[in-house]
Amino acid sequence: MPVHFNYDAIPSVIYTSPEVGWVGKSEEDLKKEGRAYKVGKFPFLANSRAKTNGEPDGFVKVLADKATDVILGTHIIGPGGGELINEAVLAQEYGAAAEDVARVCHAHPTCAEALREANLAAYFGKPINF
Repeated sequence: MPVHFNYDAIPSVIYTSPEVGWVGKSEEDLKKEGRAYKVGKFPFLANSRAKTNGEPDGFVKVLADKATDVILGTHIIGPGGGELINEAVLAQEYGAAAEDVARVCHAHPTCAEALREANLAAYFGKPINF
């Protein structure tokens, strides 16, 4: 039986401070492809956990197909970026739309809420808490 391997669902992480994590396409990739996309972005400055921990630098950015809302890429710069990217990898592997992640309840207060907020911004045009 052939093995399924999705190269667009392989995460990359740079263990700096703040951490950087990404999966899927970049805006540059999508522009080269001529693909219409939308961007949802949420700053950690507006995230309760990041502020409480004194780590407000960075953001989460989600790129989704403009017509289908399917997530094409996620980029995280901020606290726990190497851990947070795993939820985005799962969404990417299973072809989730930004709406799918936006509708999932995330524990509060957590830095993972920033991923939900970025997906809300991609799907609805703005996050709830910023």
